[in-house]
Amino acid sequence: MPFALHNGRVSVGRAFVGLLAAAALLAGCSDDGKEPDVGAGVSSSSTSGSTGTVSASATPSLPVPAGVELSPEGSQLAVGETATVAYQLRQGVVGVLDIKVTRLEKTSFKKSFVGWDLDQAQKSSNPYFVRVTLTNRGDTDLGGKHIPLYMVDGNNTLVEATTFASAFPPCQPGVFPKKFKSGHSMKACLVFLAPKKGELTAVSFRPTQEFDPITWTGELQKPKPPKPDKGKGGEGKGGDGGQPSSSASP
Repeated sequence: MPFALHNGRVSVGRAFVGLLAAAALLAGCSDDGKEPDVGAGVSSSSTSGSTGTVSASATPSLPVPAGVELSPEGSQLAVGETATVAYQLRQGVVGVLDIKVTRLEKTSFKKSFVGWDLDQAQKSSNPYFVRVTLTNRGDTDLGGKHIPLYMVDGNNTLVEATTFASAFPPCQPGVFPKKFKSGHSMKACLVFLAPKKGELTAVSFRPTQEFDPITWTGELQKPKPPKPDKGKGGEGKGGDGGQPSSSASP
């Protein structure tokens, strides 16, 4: 059952997120009937670097390679800035990434979704593209994993990236390639459908409820023209008429 997950320190119950029929939004809240504390907000108390702002909270200890310095939890960054993060994929397996959000784009279904069947719920959402550059700084091969980034809407709710059953040329790839080993870098593009004409206000890295999110903000741009589809990248090969599919949170 999908729940709303807010991006600040609030208590949330089992409130439904509006489902997009073929693009379910999942935010991984607890289903134990309790109202969990979902982590500290993004208010800042000190500055770091030229423009990024960070909170005083420390990043929980995770094993990272020597020489890797993690960005503090609660960092508030501008588009174009890089955060170094670590997150646990499963017990004993840790991913370490440099994440640079490079561009925020507001598009439209008329412009970017030609040939895709959309239901009324999807048509009532707002589509956005988020472009990022990723570098694997850890020892774990992240091949095939989803990128642990969310959109924050105007209600301070996290929205998960939408995946597709076939290639989506306007914005791809949205996941790591089959192999993404230590030292490898890539450019990626994530699609977000904000329910009820929601607005993109930030991009959030938040691997757990307790993690004080690292966020990026910046001006929205017009979408880049899609590159010719050569049958590579994205969520798989295919032609027009595909259907967005639901995705589980990392």
